[in-house]
Amino acid sequence: MPMPLPEGQQILVERKTFQPDYSMPSMQMATDHYTIGYILSGARRTIMPSGSFSYHGGNVTALPPYIYHRTVSERQTPYERIMIKYSPAFVQPLIDRAGRQILDGIHDWKVIRFPAEKGKKIAAMFMDIAVEYERESPYKELILQGMLFRILITVWEEGEAERGVIQHKTLLTPPIVDAISYIENFYYRNPSLEETAGAANFSAPYFSRLFHAQMGKSYSEYLNHVKLRHVCILLAQTSLSVMEIAQETGFCHGNYLSEQFKRKMGMTPGQFRRRSAENRK
Repeated sequence: MPMPLPEGQQILVERKTFQPDYSMPSMQMATDHYTIGYILSGARRTIMPSGSFSYHGGNVTALPPYIYHRTVSERQTPYERIMIKYSPAFVQPLIDRAGRQILDGIHDWKVIRFPAEKGKKIAAMFMDIAVEYERESPYKELILQGMLFRILITVWEEGEAERGVIQHKTLLTPPIVDAISYIENFYYRNPSLEETAGAANFSAPYFSRLFHAQMGKSYSEYLNHVKLRHVCILLAQTSLSVMEIAQETGFCHGNYLSEQFKRKMGMTPGQFRRRSAENRK
């Protein structure tokens, strides 16, 4: 379970850096707080029974209480974020004044992106609240409440839902979530069905049937999907060559990667990289 709010506090602001390979050891669920965070660097993926989503530097993420989830690394770079945890009572004055649409809308989006200039603005807001949290003042909680409300309203008014939030067709059971986490952590070494089944404590035949029933695709299809998703991330966010990306993502050769990529994505890796660059302008 995520650490609860400190006793007697309505809000906690934490800036923290994690190692590139950090992965939550098990499914967790907050019970006494909402969370909203700004990603300073790195890339992560959150897996829930109901869906999965990715996020990276510049994104804001938000989760309400009572959502089982597990996060894994999506890039071999340090992950740094500023996270705000706040109680339902702390945000109630905003709900009373503006209704629930702001809070509910942000949590429905889960991952929020911003155009460049607006991104700088929201980053500064998170930096400011992290600094303010460390100051001692008799009005500290009141000041933080106002800063949080400004963040929530700005995210709602100026942010956009990030594409790529996947809703699972059926609720995933904990062993399948564990298996997906294992694939996300070790996709680059092409883990076999038997290896991943063992990580989920199942026999390979039973695991294969269970995986297909819940994910709607075979184990090999899903593994290839994960590998190609990581290829897209590296194409969009790095200057690595196709050969280097092939080596990092478990494809045997750059030519094979290009062939698989074009078959699934309908374009070459180079075309995808140019389109991603244009979309960021």
